[in-house]
Amino acid sequence: MVSTRTATADDAATLATLAAATFALACPPGTAQQHIDAFIAEHFTPDRFAGYLADPGRALRLLVDDDDSTAIGYTMLVFGDPVDPDVFAAVTHRPTVELSKLYVLPASHGAGGARTLMEATLDDARSRGVTSVWLGVNQQNARAIRFYGKSGFTVVGTKTFLVGPERHDDFVMEQVGPPVPELVEGRSSGP
Repeated sequence: MVSTRTATADDAATLATLAAATFALACPPGTAQQHIDAFIAEHFTPDRFAGYLADPGRALRLLVDDDDSTAIGYTMLVFGDPVDPDVFAAVTHRPTVELSKLYVLPASHGAGGARTLMEATLDDARSRGVTSVWLGVNQQNARAIRFYGKSGFTVVGTKTFLVGPERHDDFVMEQVGPPVPELVEGRSSGP
């Protein structure tokens, strides 16, 4: 069994470890390892996560294995209008929030934890009064795209994402309102 909980300031190191172990999953094949490593070193340190956790415009949630209380995944919401002009134009429902991160350790894929984490994270978003949730996903990440589609997200645009000097093409996906019940019932496990 798994459960979720709100991340606290004490979880900064745990979140950094999860991020380092999962970020490469979002990168397309062929992304240079040194660029992935540099991105992790810049954006996913315990100090950076301490800042994210202290930011009232962000909400972080952990997925926990109930057998041993080990964190096996996490999400991060970033509230406010998108700053990227391509995303701002594509995401038309306001107020909105970005689902900036949703990662589960590979060893836990296929067990339903990503679905549990997504549902709790969407509940967090809705409790803050948003009408839409958006995310960026690499266009080559078919597994994640399927999962997000089954979670009620649709492609509304495109944007670019830089990993070092490498430009990656992402879909912008948006979910408006609560998840569609028939999609929730039929979802498979996610990324």
